[in-house]
Amino acid sequence: MSDLSGIPRSANPVRIAILQGDARASADPAVEFSTILGSCVATCLYDPVARIGGMNHFLLAEPPSHKSQTDFDEHYGLFLMELLVNEMLALGAAKPRLKARLYGGANLHERLAPIGSANAAFARRFIRDERIALVHEDLEGHQARRVNFQPTSGRVRCLVAKYDAVPTDKPLRRPQSACGEVELF
Repeated sequence: MSDLSGIPRSANPVRIAILQGDARASADPAVEFSTILGSCVATCLYDPVARIGGMNHFLLAEPPSHKSQTDFDEHYGLFLMELLVNEMLALGAAKPRLKARLYGGANLHERLAPIGSANAAFARRFIRDERIALVHEDLEGHQARRVNFQPTSGRVRCLVAKYDAVPTDKPLRRPQSACGEVELF
């Protein structure tokens, strides 16, 4: 599924993969950001007037309570949200004009902690607290997603993996051929 159909392509598109812990911004109309999400969340921000946008991809919402404020790193949502906003402002975006689209936050397996829901709640709260307009969200559920984002237009294509495409009835096991002794040196 996609929330916008048919993203027009540049003659020579430049696709940039956004991995866990990344935040990138661009004003280049040829750039398209792309990421794959499970329980992680990606935020797509854009300024429709300046035609500047960016994407981040965070693994966890916030550090555990026992960590200090100086322990923030690229895996946490707070760090990556601030980094994304600041990179966009440095390129000429204006915070009052920013629009947000949120993706991911799936709870891929019912027996695991709902990390995806915690990530989704954090992203919604951050966008609300920073007074950034939330124009679309595709959060939570049980599906992995691939997100392609054109930062200058704000257009997004989100492809969702079918829930039954991921086997959940059997625990994953290492194939017998992969088992053996390991020599440490």
